[in-house]
Amino acid sequence: MIPIVPGADAPLLRTAFSCFPSGVTALCAIVDGEPVGMAASSFTSVSLDPPLVSVCVANESRTWELLQDAPCLGVSVLGADQGPACRALAARGADRFAGLDLYATPSGAVLLRGAPAWLECAVEACLPAGDHRIVLMRVRAVDAEPHRDPLVFHASGFRQLAAA
Repeated sequence: MIPIVPGADAPLLRTAFSCFPSGVTALCAIVDGEPVGMAASSFTSVSLDPPLVSVCVANESRTWELLQDAPCLGVSVLGADQGPACRALAARGADRFAGLDLYATPSGAVLLRGAPAWLECAVEACLPAGDHRIVLMRVRAVDAEPHRDPLVFHASGFRQLAAA
């Protein structure tokens, strides 16, 4: 029998959540003429018909407050070599876009060049979920370069996939 620790102790829960590897995305848009963006590892595909994806954002995120009303958001699935870009997008109080190779679409979505996949999305719904919000987004445009390896976040660090 596997022992289970009763309750949901936050440090233990964080450790348990870190056992699940995830991809990392950049959520970016032009807001008031300037790029605004953040990194998110809680991104997932939801539906092909209609085309939907989701991401979870912390309730206290000041960046999300700026992004949530943008008409379009760029979602860049970050590549294995884009760990520095992820760290920059997660930094507080710094120019998150310094040195990043960006592309803004005509609708105001901001995408990072070199990513394995890009999606231009519009927010469909925002659902409360504890200390986070689940943001459901409709995919309006997409492109991919599947030969590029993704950036993987696992056990509080970046990893790379290895062939079996």
